[in-house]
Amino acid sequence: MQSLTYLLTPLLAFVISFLLFPVLIKLLSKWELYDSDKEHRIHKSFKPSMGGIVIYLGMILALVIALPFQEWVKLKYFFVAVTLMFMIGLRDDVLGLSPAKKLVSQLLPIAILVVFGNVFISATTLSFDLNELPIWLNFAITIIVIVLITNSYNLIDGLDGLAGTIGAICLSVFGIWFYMVDSMYLGMIAFCAVGTMLSFLIFNWQPSRIFMGDTGALLIGLLLSYFSIEFLNYNSALPEDHILKYQSSLGTLLCILIIPVFDTSRVVIFRLRKGLSPFMADKNHIHHQFLKLGFSHSKSVLSIASINLIFILLAWMTRNQSDGLILPLVVILCLFINFALKWAQKNAGTHNKTI
Repeated sequence: MQSLTYLLTPLLAFVISFLLFPVLIKLLSKWELYDSDKEHRIHKSFKPSMGGIVIYLGMILALVIALPFQEWVKLKYFFVAVTLMFMIGLRDDVLGLSPAKKLVSQLLPIAILVVFGNVFISATTLSFDLNELPIWLNFAITIIVIVLITNSYNLIDGLDGLAGTIGAICLSVFGIWFYMVDSMYLGMIAFCAVGTMLSFLIFNWQPSRIFMGDTGALLIGLLLSYFSIEFLNYNSALPEDHILKYQSSLGTLLCILIIPVFDTSRVVIFRLRKGLSPFMADKNHIHHQFLKLGFSHSKSVLSIASINLIFILLAWMTRNQSDGLILPLVVILCLFINFALKWAQKNAGTHNKTI
């Protein structure tokens, strides 16, 4: 019965979201609440944002029906943090927040999750046991990690279907893994989010009818942060001979989140090298690089998603290897991808001049 519930709950989240998205699109269009970033958006026309409203409702309503009450009590601070982060994203989409104000606002739900929800990194990472640190320092490190992952995911939301596809892939991996290590309810939450994301993609795939907005991006980013920390802790506690034990916890996590981490790292480094603020928006994200090659939105998303899947497969194939091998390998592969994109753009430009 539990297995059946586990399978039906994400389907329920999908159906609820699928029914609500047309309603939200019509209301946002009627109220003229659109994506208004004229300077950096890549779409030629205004389209409704705030798709995260339905993503949140679809996930929560499905969990209200399927998640046992004792799990709601157990995870109450998690749901409080998720709701607050959703509200911060909603406020930003409606009224607009400066990067500094948005960052400061995020500290409230993150602090609630870490301090009151006791969600902090307790695993041994890079041969260092974080439990040996003072609790305040461990909390600080965890808060920084959550801020980085949440905002890294938010930054990739710039192409029809991209954020939804990458979010669905990452959350699916977490959902499967938590289910396989007998943490069914964490897996159920992850798959409920996947259900809503798949529904969202129907309306967000090129040509999109609605965007996720910060309302959805911050919400999904926080979910990815939460599952990342729980993955590190659960994986560290698994017996050494467990088939799903990854010797490189950090390397594996990096492979799962490779697109937001890689993309954010490269654009921040690029901006700093140019003497620009790391918070300044530009068109140097990885999806912009594929667009410069003449790829459509759909082809760009599928190419980037393929990269993500290849790294996830790499993590599985090297699950018995240590961080000392996986982390340098991931960095080398990311550098290769970066230079390959530059080389392809240069050749494409040379070819066009020749023609």
